Amino acid sequence: MQSTIEIECPREILLGLQMNTRQFAALVKEETALALFREGRLSSGMAASWLGIPRVHFLLKAMTVGGASLLEDTDEDFRRETSLLR
Repeated sequence: MQSTIEIECPREILLGLQMNTRQFAALVKEETALALFREGRLSSGMAASWLGIPRVHFLLKAMTVGGASLLEDTDEDFRRETSLLR
């Protein structure tokens, strides 16, 4: 089941960003997915699914523009991430 969340956004923000409401909603969704992943509150698979992109594409985006590190260099992190690749 899908849920829709409504947020208020002053028109000046949309004008300043030169975006329409759909573009802004997509930006907010992507930035939220990246932030929740970075905080460890959302898995890469769930974030990718939410955004409708392959997991590997999400991981590349998270590393290159999202400021996320994939592993904390622990054995547990390594096992968890590599187990998903099999």
